[in-house]
Amino acid sequence: MTTDSHSTHTASEDARNRDIKIYVNGDIVHRDDAKVSVYDSGFMLGDGMWEGMRLYNGTWAFFDEHMDRFFNSCKAVAIDVGMDKAGIAEAMRKTAQANDMTTDVHCRLMLTRGVKIKPFQHPGLSQSGSTLVIIMEHSKPAPALQSKGIRLATVPQVRGLPMTQDAKYNSHSKLNCVIACLQAEQAGADEALMLDPLGFVNTTNACNFFIVRRGEVWTSTGDYCMNGVTRQKVIDLCQANDIPVFEKNYSLYEAYGADEAFLTGTFGAQTPVAEIDGKAIGTGERPMTERIRALYKDLIDEEVSR
Repeated sequence: MTTDSHSTHTASEDARNRDIKIYVNGDIVHRDDAKVSVYDSGFMLGDGMWEGMRLYNGTWAFFDEHMDRFFNSCKAVAIDVGMDKAGIAEAMRKTAQANDMTTDVHCRLMLTRGVKIKPFQHPGLSQSGSTLVIIMEHSKPAPALQSKGIRLATVPQVRGLPMTQDAKYNSHSKLNCVIACLQAEQAGADEALMLDPLGFVNTTNACNFFIVRRGEVWTSTGDYCMNGVTRQKVIDLCQANDIPVFEKNYSLYEAYGADEAFLTGTFGAQTPVAEIDGKAIGTGERPMTERIRALYKDLIDEEVSR
């Protein structure tokens, strides 16, 4: 990355993160002591699922939606979580308490198939139960994410078909996205804009992608991308507030000519896009993005006040 680059996960520096405590299979230990086996299926094969969540004033936003996706994904690939949703909530509560965390916190919840008895692929070699890790950091998006926006480059790496590796899995196997991000950086951008197998605009390597054209909000069909919780909340907010919103196929032609573009994700909520393939998006004015951000903030306030 160039010196003026940043990503959708660029956070303001917080010295408290040097001494955070991490949950590893029931133990909560200093980050320097948080370890998993080199035989763990997550390390060896990327065989696992994860969720990213944010803590606002003591409440994990949209916890139920995240858990629905997490448990559904684990069921689909036959990983035993080892506890129910209440158990996950309690593990997260203990981890937050151990770190004295109440707000502006990002959590990465990770579950793998567990430690293998031999260093090979077969799932049956993981015989001692799954590995659960919870990392929480004090984390606020850097101000530049809103003031500068993200520079995207369209890359040759695409999100594949569901019968190869379904992008709806929030899987540890992120090599497809890592390659896309590398390709974007090599093109001088911050992150990658990925197309679907038919050549339509799909998603970025890290977030869902939206454009605004003539007062309408467009995003992909969702067939080839992670169906993000924040993505769905934006769609719901648009529908509830008389903002025309469409999940549809569209090409780079429409994206280049958009009035605005933004990304959605748990960490940054809605992050503006400044340019795609060196082409500035709109005039730099972002009234629709700002309106959606305000609606989303109100939704978060409502969520944490329950």
